[in-house]
Amino acid sequence: MASPKFETLVDIFLQSTAHFGPRQLFGEKKNGQWTWMTYVQFGQMVDDLRGGLSQLGVTHGDRVAVISNNRHEWAVGAYACYTLGAAYVPMYEQQQEKEWLYILNNCGAKVVFVATDAIAAKLKSLSSELPKLEHIIRFTGTPHETDSFACLLRRGAETPSPLVQPKPTDLCGLIYTSGTTGNPKGVMLSHANVARNVAAMHEIFPMAEDDRSLSFLPWAHVFGQSVELHGLFSMGAAMGIAEAVDKIIDNLSEVKPTLLFSVPRIFNRIYDGLQKRMASESPIKRMLFTRGLEVARQRRELTDRKDNSLLVDLQHTFFDKVVFSKVRARFGGRLKYAFSGGAAISREVAEFIDNLGITVYEGYGLTETSPIATANFPGNRKIGSVGKAIPGTRVEIDRTETGDPKQGEIVVHGHNVMVGYYNMPDENAKAFTGDGGYRTGDMGYVDDDGYLWITGRIKEQYKLENGKYVVPVPIEQALQLSTFIANVMVHGQNKPFNVAIIVPDMESLKKWAAEKGLDATSIPELLKREEVQQLYREQILEHTKSIKGYEKPQRFLLISEDFTTANDMLTASLKLKRRSVLKKYDEAVEELYREAEKSGEFRAA
Repeated sequence: MASPKFETLVDIFLQSTAHFGPRQLFGEKKNGQWTWMTYVQFGQMVDDLRGGLSQLGVTHGDRVAVISNNRHEWAVGAYACYTLGAAYVPMYEQQQEKEWLYILNNCGAKVVFVATDAIAAKLKSLSSELPKLEHIIRFTGTPHETDSFACLLRRGAETPSPLVQPKPTDLCGLIYTSGTTGNPKGVMLSHANVARNVAAMHEIFPMAEDDRSLSFLPWAHVFGQSVELHGLFSMGAAMGIAEAVDKIIDNLSEVKPTLLFSVPRIFNRIYDGLQKRMASESPIKRMLFTRGLEVARQRRELTDRKDNSLLVDLQHTFFDKVVFSKVRARFGGRLKYAFSGGAAISREVAEFIDNLGITVYEGYGLTETSPIATANFPGNRKIGSVGKAIPGTRVEIDRTETGDPKQGEIVVHGHNVMVGYYNMPDENAKAFTGDGGYRTGDMGYVDDDGYLWITGRIKEQYKLENGKYVVPVPIEQALQLSTFIANVMVHGQNKPFNVAIIVPDMESLKKWAAEKGLDATSIPELLKREEVQQLYREQILEHTKSIKGYEKPQRFLLISEDFTTANDMLTASLKLKRRSVLKKYDEAVEELYREAEKSGEFRAA
């Protein structure tokens, strides 16, 4: 890669605030109205906060933490730290307090920003367990309250502090991994790691001046932070900050974004919502929608072959105007591109979104790769793949662990590979190859055209009793396409066959039960009914047609409690904590196997 456009996040800050001054940057909904901050206003706030943090004693090499959902203060805090040479350490509001304690102590934070008075009070009550923490600064409060963000801005405006230009090798932050097993690991990312990742974005996917996103991916997660916050900031685009996850659809229609950055979970929700909505429409509307999807599929296949058909194009224009433009209107009417990352998206869901006239680009990476390692981009796209290695990176497939002639562990090389895990020499020894490549733990293969395909996780892959390997994620994705399934975990390690722990979609199930005349007053009792059990047998059969016979779940457990961060079954970045789920439902799962043994079904499918 030629000399990168940016070497540090401070380069991005200086260039963006200078070039895009009057443009809108952050939008937030307050008292029912969207208000927008400009680039120049943001730059001034960063300068003021830098002065305020300097008066608290924050200097080059220090750590400043933040516990907050996305808001403009989060971003101001980040760039104030970068321009002091300090490292920013984000956490989630919904994280467990034991994780806050661990991260604050592990990174040695001197200052922590918090979103609410309640979080501030909680941390103050734990002050004896936080010996290194000197200041808790609330995003709430007035300029005259000494522990408020507003007070720091006022003090910094009165006593400015000069901008510090960090070295590319200096740390810009520590991002702690989800901790699906044990304590989170602090991923050390340098300015060069993130800034050069952003520079690579400019090479393959520059944004237009009028581009705008609805920001709901947490900036505490590397995907939302690097790709959206830093990436869009570097290109002069705007970000409307979503009120909450359950307000995303409403906010999309208000903000009218052109870009959508998301994880598969949100795309699945859009897919599921539209499927349910179409099911309740008139037969003629359903027919038009289905035919429109088919024409869009034909048109994409022709395009992929670099071919075209006037008839198909005319039909597509008709359906796009009559059907799909109305669907897109629900998302604001301007949505052009959808970027999916964080996990593999179901091909069916990706093609569905694409057929609506919203071009889907899937990419791949991890916290440890800053995050982008590969991406689909204009002129280089295969739906289902996660794209090609971005400029300045290289992907290798290590087949040592799998012994498979095609697929193996994905190893990433390049400017995006982290400095290492903070204070974890043993973990670093396991994570890196001899020549500095990062072992991702993900399985996949690279096709003849250079596109990477993800097939699962090395650690999540397991053997059935008969010795056959199973990768659970594709099975779970297939099942989640059912409108009756909200969440699912597939299990079968060292067992004769797979079973599924299923969280029903309660809205769909209750509606179905009402149509059948079944009493849904007690959900636990409803889930035990034979009619409901039969419904889910049929759903499993319907949605695992493309799954190998021995991989199909032979038995299932219906549970009424969803997998959430609150019950510790999802990480803060919404990854499934398989051990936690299995720990809670272990006895019920074992009973499924015992029942099968008694009935003579104790065998692999």
